[in-house]
Amino acid sequence: MEKNKFVIAVYVENKSGVLTRVTGMFTRRGFNIDTLTVGETERSEYSRITICMSGDENVKQQMVNQLRKLLVVKKVEVLEDEPIKRELMLIKVKNSPENRSEIMTAVDVFRASVIDYFVDEMCIEVTGSPSKIDAFVKLMEPFGILEMCRTGIVALDRGATTLFSK
Repeated sequence: MEKNKFVIAVYVENKSGVLTRVTGMFTRRGFNIDTLTVGETERSEYSRITICMSGDENVKQQMVNQLRKLLVVKKVEVLEDEPIKRELMLIKVKNSPENRSEIMTAVDVFRASVIDYFVDEMCIEVTGSPSKIDAFVKLMEPFGILEMCRTGIVALDRGATTLFSK
């Protein structure tokens, strides 16, 4: 993982307003969130928030401690030791006859999928590690990126441990 970047997994009650309370805590303390993803878990009464942010050990510990104080938060863990990280991106690029074969080769190499196709543009779905997504974006820049949207990181610890088994 990049130096000074860390991932925090937070299990929260699956109720309205919870995300606002959690993110508001970061705002009040002047910390920036690099990526944030939220979704329902294997138990419908809980959602999992995955937060990727930058900072030193002091910032990390302060955020974990503050998150644990929120009543809606059920579990907080920093994912250490290179967790499994994935991201999804949709990217719309210019599609011209001269570039079409190069774009399709890149789609194949990156195990991406063309999900929408028009004469002069195509939309591609890419999933993988953040570095893979970054590499695909860099490769598409010369063709002309019209629009893109990234989900942010989702992450799990490696091995048999789970957030609740720690």
